[in-house]
Amino acid sequence: MLIKVLKSKLHRARVTDTKPHYPGSIEVDESLMWAAGMVPYESVLIADVDNGNRFETYLVPGEPGAGRIVVLGAAARLVKPKDTIIILGFAYCTPEEATQFTPRVVVLDENNRVVTPS
Repeated sequence: MLIKVLKSKLHRARVTDTKPHYPGSIEVDESLMWAAGMVPYESVLIADVDNGNRFETYLVPGEPGAGRIVVLGAAARLVKPKDTIIILGFAYCTPEEATQFTPRVVVLDENNRVVTPS
């Protein structure tokens, strides 16, 4: 049996832009993705701290170091620029593997710069 566990998290990311007329996903500064152990096109859950909305999408790498977090496609209707969000990545593992695993949590400041890497 496999269970789904938290693998990685970008905590308190700030939405820099939204583009509803795009075929869906979230653009994330590639350096932030790597800091959290996330990879391009990985499925992620987004939780908006400001309005409570949650949605699932996938990562598209953005320009490294630019600090951009752009919600694309229909999900852009669920957030606003400057909203604070949490980007969560998950993995499947056995219950035994889960006891040995620690998620990578990266906390960001209001400019999407790393405050405390895990």
